[in-house]
Amino acid sequence: MTRHRVAAALLATTLLAAGCAGSDGSGGEKTPSSLSKEEIYAAGLVGEQQAGDPVDGGTLTLADYSEARSLDPTKTIPNGAAGGNALAAVYDVLVRYDQESNSFQPWLAESLTSDDDTTWTLKLRQEAAFSDGTPLDANAVVGSVGYYMENAGYNTLLLATNIKDMKPQGDDTVVFTLHKPWSTFPNMLASGPGMIMAPAAYRGGPDKFTPIGAGPFILDEYKPAEELVLKANPDYWNGKPHLDSVRFVWLASDDDRVKSLADGTVDAANIRAPQALEKARKDGFRGLMFPNGVGSIYWLNNREGRAASDVRVRQAINYAIDPEAVAQRVNGGAGLPGRNIYSPTAPYFAEVETADFDREKATALLEEAQADGYDGKLTYIGQSDQASQTQAVTIEAMLEAVGFEVELDLLRNIADQTERIYVTHDYDIAVAGMSIPDEDPYSRLATNLNSKSPQNPSGYANPEMDALLDKLQAASGEESTDLLKQINELWQETIPGVAMGAGAFFIPWNDNVAGVQATSETLLLLGDAWKS
Repeated sequence: MTRHRVAAALLATTLLAAGCAGSDGSGGEKTPSSLSKEEIYAAGLVGEQQAGDPVDGGTLTLADYSEARSLDPTKTIPNGAAGGNALAAVYDVLVRYDQESNSFQPWLAESLTSDDDTTWTLKLRQEAAFSDGTPLDANAVVGSVGYYMENAGYNTLLLATNIKDMKPQGDDTVVFTLHKPWSTFPNMLASGPGMIMAPAAYRGGPDKFTPIGAGPFILDEYKPAEELVLKANPDYWNGKPHLDSVRFVWLASDDDRVKSLADGTVDAANIRAPQALEKARKDGFRGLMFPNGVGSIYWLNNREGRAASDVRVRQAINYAIDPEAVAQRVNGGAGLPGRNIYSPTAPYFAEVETADFDREKATALLEEAQADGYDGKLTYIGQSDQASQTQAVTIEAMLEAVGFEVELDLLRNIADQTERIYVTHDYDIAVAGMSIPDEDPYSRLATNLNSKSPQNPSGYANPEMDALLDKLQAASGEESTDLLKQINELWQETIPGVAMGAGAFFIPWNDNVAGVQATSETLLLLGDAWKS
């Protein structure tokens, strides 16, 4: 079978001339590079990629950012920060986002077209089939997307409120009819909703779910909190994978992930902590960079009965925290601290007025809230590794300096923290990342800020914000840029959370790794990956 090499042009292009030295896969020394912030956080492939013919065999070990505790895409948030890389390996995605061209391209699907951004026609590949041998046809796509929506998969609100009709036309075509134009609808099919599950996967319902997809790998073994092993799917539509298997492991911190990469314990890693990320870049690792807006945030629980349901409390917290000082104390000056919610790399980035660090204003606002009955108490959740502890203590000190009483609740892993923020909503202030992608700010903003979104982490509800998001969906060009600026300005006024600066995910790998590809939502596609 002919292999479809969508990433050939990417692999032939070195995006950054500096920092091309890499590990030999056996813990070899690296030559440090002096890189500017702009160079460090530039999007796309990093370093000169390995040339030569692919090598078959072997296992790629990826120290991923978070564990996929379920391979049901409705239970694990299907992005690269929450375990989605394992999901993409099992199910693949219908559409792929290409960083170099800044466009969405067909992947598992043969094509996705629209003349008006309202009616989208998806055509499927004849050669695509699920790993259980059943055809990946139009009925399977409709059934899978239906299951995803019925079980509140990530971005369900966007799908449910926008899809007017979803119908098969023959065996190989699905027509999506939307209520109104949606220019970035392809991004839905490049992430969770585009991870098509075989009918047999969900036939018994969520409690009896079996991971069966059409991706390059199949579930082999899962040991919770230890490892997830996927074996090659010999009947993958794009040709049998070069790798025999992919092994996912979850280490305690980004520092641990970088150390394990350097000594060859793992082949690739998924990191976001600024100090670890910048070290990996300056050490010369090859990889993929995904810059984003609000890479670091303290979500404030806006829900009724919580401290931050009072906008004065949110504003007080915002004034009390100094992003520059936190970056210096916690990250040694690494990162891109600031309150603007968009990445400087984004084409729609614009300067807006943001709050300065101001203890006097913070104290005054807190005292107003306390006069109306607020007790001044906050519960902070974060991680328990050393860097996270330093961060927690730093924020605790800043908040207590203006009169708050802070209880720290430091958790053992990212998965527990994700559950507390997105599922049980059990926190007052939580360190996290919003990670607004350059390719599709609308979906991330709507998911996190729309008052009706089931994935709204803070419970923020503002009719003006809902209206702006509604307009943004159908907008393009200058209108879109203007609406994004208005959203930023309303954020700065109402403070759904404390924006701490732009960020990025970096996926570094050792020099003997090649063929790793990217799509949206910081997801990796590993079907063409290989090791020498």
